[in-house]
Amino acid sequence: MFVAASTRCFPEVDFWEALTLINDLEFDKVEIYLDEQGTLKPSQLVQSPDEFHAHLREKSRLSVVAFTLAHEVDMETYSSLSKLAKAMRVTQINIPSAAMGTPFNSEIDRLKTIVETASADGVCVAIRTEAGRLSADAHTAVELCQSVDGLGLAFDPSYFLGEPLFETTLELVSGYTRHVFLRDSTLNQIQVQVGLGEVDYARLISQLEKERYDRSLTVELFPDQLDSQQRTLELRKLRMLIDSLL
Repeated sequence: MFVAASTRCFPEVDFWEALTLINDLEFDKVEIYLDEQGTLKPSQLVQSPDEFHAHLREKSRLSVVAFTLAHEVDMETYSSLSKLAKAMRVTQINIPSAAMGTPFNSEIDRLKTIVETASADGVCVAIRTEAGRLSADAHTAVELCQSVDGLGLAFDPSYFLGEPLFETTLELVSGYTRHVFLRDSTLNQIQVQVGLGEVDYARLISQLEKERYDRSLTVELFPDQLDSQQRTLELRKLRMLIDSLL
């Protein structure tokens, strides 16, 4: 396992400056967040992928562990992003599952198409576990993985706090987990200062070790919850905490 930071943490600066800030905080790995409303848009990225790749190699020594899409995109964009990931030796793309209320079978069909497209380039696809989506229910998220060969989970424990929910969920999803997003949270607040929350990092890491998980633990802070100075401090604290447990 290794620690990474998400570019989602710094929306107030451009993408390249966000990489510099992450590097300055002594991370050596980064997860790239793609959002049409953000500083790095998937539509722009796939228009000039070679230029982006070359610029990234020139500007930063950070290793990219995954691309994460904030929202659904068309299949042409998925295909282009998958090919870029292959060229960059990025093995993971994280995507949102469909909105709550979407028919289960139609979501399976959609995910099968995306996974087949990415698999052709040797890239894995994982759905995020998050509120308001089919994956908000851990059992449904696992059922989707069982129904779509090769699909994994990008697990976010902040949405599953409270005993025995956390223990039950962790045991249920750990075998399907291909990416992990971390911040400190409570039952009532999705994000709090490190040390004030209820996320049991040691228990999480222990369970993942049992499944021989060897992928990213990505620190992802929601920018609307903290100002930029606080985010910088929290990123450093959380990196040091996770490093101490690995």
